[in-house]
Amino acid sequence: MASDALVTRGLTRRFGGRTAVSALDLRVQEGDVYGFLGPNGAGKTTAIRCMLGLIGRDAGEVEIFGEKDPVRQRAHVGAMVETPAFHKWLSARDNLRRATAFAGQGTAADIELALERVGLQGRADEKVQGYSLGMKQRLGIARALVGKPRLLILDEPTNGLDPRGMREIRDLLLELARRDRLTIFVSSHLLGEVEQLCSRVGILERGRMVAEGTVEELLRRSGAAVTEVDLECADAVALGRALEGIAGVSVVGDGEGDRLRVRLDGLSPAELNQRLVQAGVAVSALVPVVKSLEDLFLTLTSQELT
Repeated sequence: MASDALVTRGLTRRFGGRTAVSALDLRVQEGDVYGFLGPNGAGKTTAIRCMLGLIGRDAGEVEIFGEKDPVRQRAHVGAMVETPAFHKWLSARDNLRRATAFAGQGTAADIELALERVGLQGRADEKVQGYSLGMKQRLGIARALVGKPRLLILDEPTNGLDPRGMREIRDLLLELARRDRLTIFVSSHLLGEVEQLCSRVGILERGRMVAEGTVEELLRRSGAAVTEVDLECADAVALGRALEGIAGVSVVGDGEGDRLRVRLDGLSPAELNQRLVQAGVAVSALVPVVKSLEDLFLTLTSQELT
């Protein structure tokens, strides 16, 4: 059974009269690629800063691999919070040397390994001012890797990247999780990225955790896994009459041509098909509409995606 890498209990942070993070409970297990999902302004970065001890918390506790002491916790964690900043006039390698000296953690060999892991070893002597945004994000991840952490915490690592850059970072993180057996905690407001990258997710809404688990578990719990189906039938009139006599089925829209979408309430697609066969209706296609993480997100949160 996997042990816990990161646990928060009742984590709370206020700014004056505003509560940015409210009684946050989350659990990241060792080996997880965990997606911390929420709209911009939901409190993700504030929560991460509290977890890392960068700002104080008003209540609650944080455990990292069972450690509660902030100093001992840092030995296990590498982090990149918001857009990484570097000395632009220095090379990537020299930036990492300065960061290592400042932190008092990591060796020259660790720097070379981190550069190799993120694919920057061949360009490590170039000045950072000539780096693209994607290369700077990679360098930020390299800086987080230098101390050989067991847990990597990344705040919006694909923010501002084009689709190719996003895919490169996603592939890099999956490789780090697989080859280096890192536990990775990634905050994001990009639903598609989280769905492709993460094994488990937590959804934050206005500072509160509203759901946590695998995407499949959350969809199943919410009843959103299959709630609609598309039906195709040559005799639309007969199909409509048959549907009127089946409890737990409602027509969502008029559909296109001989296709009709219906919503199921307590009825499975297989049961619907059986009822239609019994009614003598020949359905040429019955296609379940599987809900996505985006559908679940919009159901659980009131804020618009940005």
